[in-house]
Amino acid sequence: MSGKFEIYEDKAGKFRFHLKAGNGEIIAVSQGYESKSSAQNGIDSVKKHAPEAKVEVLESHSA
Repeated sequence: MSGKFEIYEDKAGKFRFHLKAGNGEIIAVSQGYESKSSAQNGIDSVKKHAPEAKVEVLESHSA
């Protein structure tokens, strides 16, 4: 089974999406959007830009 995006409405009335891996585990969560169409635009943006996204490893600055 391949991964999938799911759009849902949170308790505050905002629309969010998460990305589920093929095994059903949630691997990414979005910010809140005012409308379903805005959440869909967020998904489209992730799909468009993720293949080109570079990975940065942030170092911990704990004392």
